[in-house]
Amino acid sequence: MTHTELEKIETDLLLEGIFQRYGYDFRHYARASLNRRITHRLQQSHLEHISDLLPRVLYDEDFFNCFLTDMSITVTEFFRDPPFYQSFRKLVIPILKTYPYIKIWHPGCATGEEVYSMAMVLHEEGFLGRTQIYATDLNNHSLEIAKEGIYPIEGMKQSIASYNRSGAKASFGEYYHAQYEYARIHDWLKGHIMFANHNLVTDGIFGDMNVIICRNVLIYFDRTLQSQVLRLFSNSLCHRGFLCLGTRETVECTDVQCQFEAVANKEKIYRKM
Repeated sequence: MTHTELEKIETDLLLEGIFQRYGYDFRHYARASLNRRITHRLQQSHLEHISDLLPRVLYDEDFFNCFLTDMSITVTEFFRDPPFYQSFRKLVIPILKTYPYIKIWHPGCATGEEVYSMAMVLHEEGFLGRTQIYATDLNNHSLEIAKEGIYPIEGMKQSIASYNRSGAKASFGEYYHAQYEYARIHDWLKGHIMFANHNLVTDGIFGDMNVIICRNVLIYFDRTLQSQVLRLFSNSLCHRGFLCLGTRETVECTDVQCQFEAVANKEKIYRKM
């Protein structure tokens, strides 16, 4: 048996142990990404074999929390992919404005930058006050950062260009208070966002949403799990609700393809039929 085959057995045992012990199911994460994250934890923990992780994960909850942080997807930034926000303003906002009240779900929100970006868009379009945004993630540490809304000031400065390219109607600096090396998002913007723990793999639907925005999360799942999560999204959307995915993600060739029509092909904005 080759070294690669042995490592696959070790990985399968590790993931099954985590699922049985904690209920977190990483068994259908894309293996290339999964292997990178496991290797990182091995190196950080000065362990040689993947099987060495199993007793540490099962018996040491603090160690498991470190592993969980490794597994969480936290690559995000304010106004990531500005053309998406341009298309959202042009194609989705006019329809949402016809509703008296809307609900938006941001699953896999990580540390919150893209959630606050959407809240800024809604404010500039004049109906943040009749919107409830639900931002969820499986990583409690990331959620705490998102709730606090405090970010390094240097990163905020770098986001100004993306904000301006998104179809901005105000000044990015209006949304936060800068102090020393950090910037704090204003409370009036945070007031329309509810943060909560939710696991896309094992938890249930968020029902009757007008919009679901889950960008650049599905790329970390295998096709089986992608289909499962897309069914969850479809069941969580109201009639004619919108689904927004990342540029490398799609509903095409999936179980839910027939349930959606494309609103913006390039920006991966879909509407439930």
